[in-house]
Amino acid sequence: MSEHVNAQPIRLVYGLEDKVPLIPALLVSLQQVGAMVVGTITPALILSGILPFSPQDTAYLISMALVASALGTFLQTMRFGFIGSGLLSITGTSFAFLAPLIQAGTTGGLPLMVGMSLAGTPVQLALAPFLPKLKRVFTPLVSGIVVLLIGLSLIPTGMRSIARLPVEGAPVWSGGLVALIVIAVIVVAQSIGKAWARMAAVLVGVVTGYTICGVMGWLQSPASGNDSWITVPQLFPHGLAFNWALLFPFSFIYLVCVLEAMGDITATSQLSGLPTDGPDHWARIRGGVLADGLTCIGSALVGGFPSATYAQNNGVIQMTGVAARRIGWIMAIILLCLGLFPPVGRWITVMPPCVLGALAIMLFGLVAVSGLRLLVSGGLSQRDALIAAISLGVGIGVPSQGDWLKSLPTVVQTFLESGVSAGGLVALLLNLLIPTGDQKKKLEEKPAEVL
Repeated sequence: MSEHVNAQPIRLVYGLEDKVPLIPALLVSLQQVGAMVVGTITPALILSGILPFSPQDTAYLISMALVASALGTFLQTMRFGFIGSGLLSITGTSFAFLAPLIQAGTTGGLPLMVGMSLAGTPVQLALAPFLPKLKRVFTPLVSGIVVLLIGLSLIPTGMRSIARLPVEGAPVWSGGLVALIVIAVIVVAQSIGKAWARMAAVLVGVVTGYTICGVMGWLQSPASGNDSWITVPQLFPHGLAFNWALLFPFSFIYLVCVLEAMGDITATSQLSGLPTDGPDHWARIRGGVLADGLTCIGSALVGGFPSATYAQNNGVIQMTGVAARRIGWIMAIILLCLGLFPPVGRWITVMPPCVLGALAIMLFGLVAVSGLRLLVSGGLSQRDALIAAISLGVGIGVPSQGDWLKSLPTVVQTFLESGVSAGGLVALLLNLLIPTGDQKKKLEEKPAEVL
């Protein structure tokens, strides 16, 4: 069955295979990168605050996170043979691995963190070829729940950024006011009805936020680095180590990343006006998961941490109306330059938290809306509503009980502390255990057939 573009759920300015002129392509690429660059370096910053990394190690990890993101984005968007989703997708360091990485870092430092990251990658590579045969397991219902949980779980991080003061001594209302102005500018640009305004809306909002903070004296200078103008990737710079006790936690998170990638790719397909079922759709998912696995291997080889397909791109696609995958090479070049030339990347990392927070609540809110679209795409039966209700309850409720989670065994804690993994796997299990209407009918007819 050949694949044709369906009626597009959103009004696209440039479709999946369209050629985008250079200036609009640069605008959209900058917005795509800007929406995720802070997120992709944040895990390294968090880990460096918990574990005894040297400043040089921290700087190197940040650079390699961006280099790995460039590799993953290039593989996903350009699609080489059966590798890559062939969609406008972008990758970054996965937050889901923070707990096992901290455990590995406490036990054996960076060698064990990198070694276990590499040891778990076969999970993705082994599962990818069989995903098309598991389409009855990974349904739009499960994918929709996962994407919805991704959006809902990340929205609070945006509000926390807005609540933070831009700089010490700024008025308590400063972050909220700047965020409100940024959101208003983006909404106005989106409402003009012009393609150029829609594509540049996020960038205009960010520039407005920077300008206000600069005029008010709320901008911070980037932290000084190690005076190096270029970072050269090295093969296993920290060495390697392995611990059997940590293999299951890392392998389990890789399984969760497969589930997240399937949800993100399905949402991107829908936003691109493509069918979310059929052989071509499952080929995209298989290629996307393979690309994630290869990116994680590449990241580990240069001493970095696991990457995953990000959901932020879906929010940017909805706002800009650009789903053209061919701009992926521009996005990859930008990320590579940020990684190889640290002085350039340091200016990106000082984005005022209120500006970042304004973008986050909009982008992650739109990600949640993408999940809702997937949930209702095939109709929401009573069975589906029940599965969604329980999964969302677990995914949102359980991670909120931090003290209780700390009292649980480490393996169980790793499973439950991520709302996406907890709720997503509950959805997966319930979708398998609760029969559909067709299955119920077969069960009811079976006694009559025996008679």
